[in-house]
Order: sequence, then C-alpha cells, then structure tokens
Amino acid sequence: MVEPIDLLVIVLGLAVLVGCINHLWIGLPPTIGMLLGSLFISLLIVSSDHVFHLHIMRWFRATFDSAHLPNVFLDGVLALLLFAGSLHADVLELSRRRWTILFLATASVILSTLVFGTGLWTISNLIDRSVPLAWCFVLGAILAPTDAIAVENLLRQVPLSVELRAAIVGESLFNDGAGVVLFLLALGVTQGETVVLGHGTVMLALLREIVGGAGLGFVAGWFAALLIRRVRDESLQLLISLALALGCYRLAIALDLSGPISVVTAGLCMASRSPRLGMGDTARIALVGFWSLLHQVLNTILFLLIGLQLLGLYIQTIGLSPFAFAIPLAVFSRFFSVAVPLSLTREPLRNKGRDIAVLTWAGLRGGISVVLALTLPVTPWRGDLLMATYTVVIFTIVVQGLTISRLLRAVYRSEKR
Repeated sequence: MVEPIDLLVIVLGLAVLVGCINHLWIGLPPTIGMLLGSLFISLLIVSSDHVFHLHIMRWFRATFDSAHLPNVFLDGVLALLLFAGSLHADVLELSRRRWTILFLATASVILSTLVFGTGLWTISNLIDRSVPLAWCFVLGAILAPTDAIAVENLLRQVPLSVELRAAIVGESLFNDGAGVVLFLLALGVTQGETVVLGHGTVMLALLREIVGGAGLGFVAGWFAALLIRRVRDESLQLLISLALALGCYRLAIALDLSGPISVVTAGLCMASRSPRLGMGDTARIALVGFWSLLHQVLNTILFLLIGLQLLGLYIQTIGLSPFAFAIPLAVFSRFFSVAVPLSLTREPLRNKGRDIAVLTWAGLRGGISVVLALTLPVTPWRGDLLMATYTVVIFTIVVQGLTISRLLRAVYRSEKR
C-alpha cells in the first residue's frame, strides 16, 4: 500500500533529477525546464504502459486521487506560494502603479472571461459542435488569471523596466482572487444556480471578496509585523510568518472572502519598509531567506506535478472540436482584456502599445488554472476542459516563456529608432 508521503518522496526525487539535468546540461529557465522534464517523464510512463503493460499510469492516477492534490493546493499550498511571492515584491512600485494593477486584476479578468467564453461558444456553433455557454465561461474563468509563480520566475530572466515589472507582478499576485470568484460563479450557473446572474451580483461578489480579503490581510499583516518587531527569536519569527500565511488564508475562506487577496495583502504589509508597518530589516533578511527556499521547493514540486498530470493521468484527443481553438482564444482574450484598461490611461500612445504587447505575452497560465480545472465535477465536458486547460498552460509557459525576451528586445529596439 503506497501512502501519500511515498508520492512526495518520489516527486522530490524526480524534481532533483530533472532539476540537475536542466541545470548542468540544458540551461532552460527552471520553471520551463521542470515542466518539460516532467512531460518527458509522463511520456515514458505512457510508453511503458503501452509497451510493457506495467500499469504505472494507473498507479499514478490512483495515488494522485487518494492524495486529493487539487484540494491540498487550493487549501494551503497556494497560500504559501503567494505569501512568498509577495515578500519579494517592490511595495513602493506596486503602490505607484496601484490603479493599473487594480484594473488588470479585476476588470481584465472579467473581460478575458467574457471574451473567451463568447468566442468559444460562437466557434462551437459555427462548426456544429455546440458547447453550452455556461461551460464556455467556466473555461474562460479558469484561463483568465495569470500565474504569479510562473510569471515571477521568468521575469527574473528578462530585462524589463521597473514600472512594467511592477504591473505584471502585481497583477499576477492579485488576479487569482477575481479568477476564483468568477470560476465559482460560472460553475454555479452550470449547476442551475441562476440567482448568481444579474442585478450586479458578480460585481458585488468581487467587491466583497476583494475588498474584504484585502482588509483582513492588512490587519493580519500589520499585527504579525508588530509581533515580529518585538520578538528577537528567529525561529519564533518564522513561526509567526507561517501562521500568518496559512491562518489568514483559511480565515478568509471561512468568512467567504478572497483567500489569495488576503494572503498577498498580508505579505505586502510584511514586505513594506515603512517603520510603522513592515517587519524591520533584521527580520526581513531571515524571513526572506526562509521563504525563498520554501518558494523554490514548492514551485518545483508544483510544476513537476502539473507535468505528470498533463500526459500521465488524463490523455484525451480534442480532435476537431471548439476546444482546439483554446490557444488563439486565450491569447486574443488576454490581449483584449489588457488593451481596454490600458487605453484609458494617460500614457503616450507608443508606451501603451509597448505595455499591451508585453502584458499580453507575459500572461502565463499555470498552477491555479490547472488546479481549478482538476476541481471540476464529473460531466461530459470535463475531459475537454482539462485538455484545453493543459494545452494553454503548456503553450504559455513554454512558447511565451521562451520568447518573451525576444519580444522585449524587439519592442525596445523599435522605440529607440
């Protein structure tokens, strides 16, 4: 009998193997290397099942299901990853770009969901493979939020202005909350909960969860920073930060507020260099070091698990179906959702065009999209939704992630002419 801890040991061993091979001989960005390495391992698993009839894929599927990994990720691991990412954020730059980040983290998520869902529904009717509109919006909500972990790791590899980097990182940290709210509302519609539609219900739900979550995170982060400034024991300081990340997230969920928003806000309070709000320089060095290590470990495990899930666990052929258009629809909906808010700003037209291009191509999807897709109930559409999600995740992380530096060079070179 294999226990979940055995799965963790196996995943850690595979992560070390893939990471060392990539670091020593291949040299891809860690996120991309881990994902491609795990995809290769998944192909080996599938091949061994078909050639040698070892049934390894069946064992992986049973072990993953028994470990309830999607729930574990949403209920706890996501809080740790977002908190670690927020500690590295430049709070001052985020504050300067706060209105842009606010629009991108709310209005852009809504626009992306609507554009993707409407486009998928239209295509499905044109090719006589009709997909219910509610399920189109479910997939739109799954693919609307960008992935803070993937974005942050890849942005370290490319040259980028401080302002634009702050906008991209800030959006990816905060838009998970809006994406989860829209996903739950759209999923409720598929199950007959028509009460969620109309009369500003969506906007009220977003406002309550985002504002309430931010308020809870601010209070919790301020109180935790106050404790850390008074405590000189590094071990106790680390314990306080762990309790803050997990406790704030779970309390927000219990109060029907946004857990991701609350934990990001708490982390930004801790990261602030304000003498009345932050945790102090001495404590910051120890905490950032600890959370950087934890972030790296969890991030490595997450993207390895994503890769194993993609091919090793759920293999279906999309064929000529509307879901085959998921990639171009995801790119277009991302472009539209950032172009509309940025067109309302007072920046010069050339700067707007540059920012729209970079924000569109930097809109990587990752762990949050995969986990939301894995929590879908068993329906005739589940397999197609999973494969469409996996396809978009692979494309954005691998293709967009590997080419974003070239896009930046092309954009900034054209501006100098």
